[in-house]
Amino acid sequence: MAGEEETATTSSETTIATTPTWAVATVVFILILLSLFIEHLIDLLSKYFNKKGRKPLIQALDKVKSELMLLGFVSLLLTVSEKSIANICIPKNVGETFRPCSDPSNEGEEEAKCLEQGKVSLLSRQGVRELQYLLFVLAFFHSLSCVLTFGLGMAKMRSWKSWEAETRTFEYRFSNDPRRFQLIHQTSFARRHLRSWSEHRFLLWPKCFFRQFYASVPKVDYLTLRHGFITAHFSEGSNFDFQKYIKRALEKDFGVVVGISLWIWIFSMLFIFFNAHGFYNYLWLPFFPLLMLLVVGTKLQGIITRMCLDSQDRSHVVRGAFLVRPSDDFFWFGRPKLLLHIMHFILFQNSFQLAFFTWTWFEFGFRSCFHRRTEDIVIRLVMGILVQFLCGYVTLPLYALVTQMGTSMKKTVFPETVLEGLDRWRDNARRNVTLKNNYVRSRPSLDASLDSSLDGSRSIGTSLSFSHHPSYSVTSEQAPESEYLAADMTTKDEERENRTSSESEIELQMRGSFKGFD
Repeated sequence: MAGEEETATTSSETTIATTPTWAVATVVFILILLSLFIEHLIDLLSKYFNKKGRKPLIQALDKVKSELMLLGFVSLLLTVSEKSIANICIPKNVGETFRPCSDPSNEGEEEAKCLEQGKVSLLSRQGVRELQYLLFVLAFFHSLSCVLTFGLGMAKMRSWKSWEAETRTFEYRFSNDPRRFQLIHQTSFARRHLRSWSEHRFLLWPKCFFRQFYASVPKVDYLTLRHGFITAHFSEGSNFDFQKYIKRALEKDFGVVVGISLWIWIFSMLFIFFNAHGFYNYLWLPFFPLLMLLVVGTKLQGIITRMCLDSQDRSHVVRGAFLVRPSDDFFWFGRPKLLLHIMHFILFQNSFQLAFFTWTWFEFGFRSCFHRRTEDIVIRLVMGILVQFLCGYVTLPLYALVTQMGTSMKKTVFPETVLEGLDRWRDNARRNVTLKNNYVRSRPSLDASLDSSLDGSRSIGTSLSFSHHPSYSVTSEQAPESEYLAADMTTKDEERENRTSSESEIELQMRGSFKGFD
């Protein structure tokens, strides 16, 4: 009996009521210090981005903080409802389906209550705690994955800075002089993309698939797409810094990638569901992000080749540099932004798989029922690292370049200072339009009151006087002439505004049109 009592005492968990107060205070103090330290680091990073004028990165950092707050709130809800969830009992035959492990342990008080009813608990209290750990690991891996991807992409795009500087040299301008003519097949861009396999779909896509693994963004593609973008949206020969524009656009897109939307969470729940033993998920689930990433890279390479074919169909002679036509028709469903959402899904699923692997390793050991085979461990680690590298160093720079070739350009074409000035100008213009509309709306009542006053003065036979000074007096005989002059001036002003607005509309249409093939 004494042995049984001793075993029961040692097996029971120590509560906070029997824990020394200094131990509780020490643990809480350390957690508070750690939280304040992380908050201070985030604040310093935000100040650094603000000092450098990187407003999109500040917005991305705010999204990271909001996602961390969301996961913390979910963890708090799990903690509060831990006992309530464990008290939910389900039939035993239902609880034995879709298990990753076949040897569950029911040792808690709530699980014992369900066993007395011939049922099992929906989720034990230990399972709730382990789920909380998974949420924290997922938040860490998702943030780390986004930062690594963005860093690899920026490292790859640093080589484009020298290509951008080359466009300002005399040799580049001489070789791309608009007065020089050459056949389209004589250009380096056409020699790269116009081959025997370019016009056959079954040969084109395999070639684009393998092309993303070597020289995915060569110098000739960058310069040609840059020239097409500037010609479509600016004047030919402009000194627009295309490389800085791509970096600003990528920073803006980074804010989208960091966030986690509802449909992303839904697919994550499906990933957890397919981790059951009977699905053999290690044979196909780790390959899913890689397959989607390769499809996106193949599509991006195919868009460049299709732009080259489109230019060949329009003209066989090149004036100056090779010219491509930006258009949304080259993208899936005419939406270049769709590729960004697909890459967002790929990054999150890859980080989720790595987080899930790390969590099971930490909670259940390296050799557990989650990883029964050695090839399971090797496949998950290799696929996770490979997708992370390909997405950051290969596909992301290619995406940043090709998606600028849509029909419309992004707001990031202007620096932040210019955008702020344009926003102030827009607010002032809206305010002026509102005041003008209010004046036009109230003008008929003013005219009516003025006419009634003139009629009354005409009937009495006296003159209206707006001042005691004789030079400011207006008689009834002068009123029709002044009204005629005012109407004539109003008509001229309206004609001048209509003529100016029509000329501005024609100028905007000429600027917005693509005149490269005229």
